[in-house]
Amino acid sequence: MRPNERDSTQAGAAYEEASPFRAARTEPLLTRAIPVAARLPRYRLPSARADAVAGLTVAALALPSGMAYAEVAGLSPVHGLYALLLPAVLYALLGSSRQLVIGPEGSIATLVAAAIVPLAVAGSADAAGLAAMLALLVALCFAAAWALRLGWIADYFSRPVLVGYIHGVAVVLVVGQLGKLLGLSIDATDPLPQLWEVVKQLGDVSGATVAVSAASLAALLGLRRLVPKLPAALLVVVAAIALSWAFGFADHGVAEIGPIPAGLPGFAIPSPSFADVVQLVPAALGIFLVCFADEILTARSFAGKHNQSVRGSQELLALGAASAAAGVTQGFPIGASGSRTAVNDDMGARTQIAGLFAAAAVAVILLLLTEPVQYLPKAVLGAVIVVAAIGLIEPQAWRALAAIDPVEVAIAAVTTACVIVFGVLAALVVAVGLSMIDTVRRSARPHDAVLGWDAGLGRYADVSLHPSARVTPGVVVYRLDDRLFFANARYFKARVREAIRAAPPTVHWLVLDADAIAHVDATGLDALTDVAKDLQRDEITLVIARLRTRMEEQLDRAGVLDVIGPGHLYSTVQGAVEACEPRSRRRPVSMARGASR
Repeated sequence: MRPNERDSTQAGAAYEEASPFRAARTEPLLTRAIPVAARLPRYRLPSARADAVAGLTVAALALPSGMAYAEVAGLSPVHGLYALLLPAVLYALLGSSRQLVIGPEGSIATLVAAAIVPLAVAGSADAAGLAAMLALLVALCFAAAWALRLGWIADYFSRPVLVGYIHGVAVVLVVGQLGKLLGLSIDATDPLPQLWEVVKQLGDVSGATVAVSAASLAALLGLRRLVPKLPAALLVVVAAIALSWAFGFADHGVAEIGPIPAGLPGFAIPSPSFADVVQLVPAALGIFLVCFADEILTARSFAGKHNQSVRGSQELLALGAASAAAGVTQGFPIGASGSRTAVNDDMGARTQIAGLFAAAAVAVILLLLTEPVQYLPKAVLGAVIVVAAIGLIEPQAWRALAAIDPVEVAIAAVTTACVIVFGVLAALVVAVGLSMIDTVRRSARPHDAVLGWDAGLGRYADVSLHPSARVTPGVVVYRLDDRLFFANARYFKARVREAIRAAPPTVHWLVLDADAIAHVDATGLDALTDVAKDLQRDEITLVIARLRTRMEEQLDRAGVLDVIGPGHLYSTVQGAVEACEPRSRRRPVSMARGASR
């Protein structure tokens, strides 16, 4: 036995004892449970510096927005600050996204208000207890989903959905800051009503606020373009605090974030009545769905920019732990913050440790620096968020979708429009529904081809793509590039007839190249049987080439092979065509037009 034959025999023996597939090496338990631990051995000063700058900037944005969203949720502003501490720490330790920032978020705060305001007075201790219990119920939903291994749900958010979602979020972020930039009081929480309120109040625009906004935007965009490595947002925020304090911006009508309550939260288990807890359960399920969908879309959108990956199951665990932390530290349900995540990424955050820096900064500010932060103009916050939102817009992503399929552009555009008009939950339902419809559409009209022999390639090729391919007179070679099932069974039967009608001479043989047919359901089996019988009536013999062993067994059990007849299965297309040739001995001819699309 020659050496190469011996090696081949040994390899074959190895496959007899083991699977020919090998899963990726399992990561150590520590890095699976705490993803950031995998980056600690290579964590150096440049990464720490970038994470620290990003974390401090995010903290500067998180304080006022946290208080604002707490008020939206029907709570005292201090509860929004509490939700920025321990939940952020736990997500930084357990989350698989390096850029994502979690905390109080607008759409979640609105859902919280809808759940607790009917049960308690807004801003009261009872409302705070209900909100904390709601966070614990949301944590239970995440825990159940993690235990049931439902992280795969995240895989059904396609690339067009991701592109449309992130651009919709960018528009929502910009529109949401118009009130701050113009010095207007906007009560609406949805983009279109917000925009309408801005239009109605244009006569009340504050000139001083517009000046601060314009200067902030110019500084942010200028620094970003000229000196991209500088922490532009942080520098602008610090400078704005100093200037506002020195020149008394508030005296000129420029709104500031105002006094911030000092101190850290304690640990407490909420204890509302059982009846109230039961009433909170539907809201907890809704918040869980919105939170997870929003979080996974945001995390994967930013991860895609850096060729990183986000694990759905790990995100379920991380968000569950963060929600539980919010519940026991007098917070309320939290979610992914698109604006702060955009700022975090824009500032160059390298790892989840940026979240730890942000939480530490919030804690220090709550303990020691609440006095100066109150002078920060709201217009400056709005400018920082707008610049971050502009960074989310990627025209190249739309061009890439257009190059693939116009339908994918339509799905992305509908997702963007739905995020703007109807909000996150409705947008996700519509977008995923469109993706499923598109999948069915593609399966109902799969790619197929009529094949001819291409001497240059040395194989059978699609005659519509390879003009040099030659067909054998009297023989049609047809290939279906998909499974054969209920959605495309009628299409398959019709395309076989079209291929036969388009063939130059009279057809006596149809060779079905079944290599790409990985599955046939009951309807597909019926269609294949009908095709064989119809061809027999027309004195055309059906021959199948490259049928997989598993599929051959299935066709045999279903009786399809009995209808096709014995000896009509071949391991290659060439062998099948050669077996058909004796019935029509003529030279191969060129096929000017084929049946493939």
